[in-house]
Amino acid sequence: MIRIISGTHKGRRITAPANLPVRPTTDFAKEGLFNVLGNRIDFEEETVLDLFAGTGNISYELASRGCKNITCVDADARCIKFIQDTAAKFEFRNLRTMRSDVFSFIRKGGKPYSLIFADPPFDMAETAKLPGLIFQHNLLAPGGLLIIEHPDTTRFEDTSKLTEIRKYGKVHFSFFGHDKQEGE
Repeated sequence: MIRIISGTHKGRRITAPANLPVRPTTDFAKEGLFNVLGNRIDFEEETVLDLFAGTGNISYELASRGCKNITCVDADARCIKFIQDTAAKFEFRNLRTMRSDVFSFIRKGGKPYSLIFADPPFDMAETAKLPGLIFQHNLLAPGGLLIIEHPDTTRFEDTSKLTEIRKYGKVHFSFFGHDKQEGE
């Protein structure tokens, strides 16, 4: 069961099909993350990229809080269909989906986003490469924020852009940003 914790759809519950290959962010971890974000960003100004979108849990929260543009990327067709159906049901016109391998999507590059959230499978070895690839392909806008959800066992290859780590139970959120001279 997914619960939207704030915004225009506060309190709405979403039940994802049991056959989706997902591990949704817990309410405890999501509340902690959004408490941090609420003090740092203006949701209504954000352009968001949700990588490994899964059920769309984080994207629905962002849409409910008024983010102007949210792109959800996931390789699983069932996840994409579920996100599309839920977005239509809640009339989230600011949310679009893209079925793609996340690493292929990153390598294609494209417009930069002000907020990127990635929630890869906890056992995925390539998680450590995500920050480097995202910065290499200029997907994070200057002054933007990259957040990766991961277990304690994940060690990032390059931590030069790591700004902090928040822990909520077994869930860790690592925050990355541009160096000051890059973002100025």
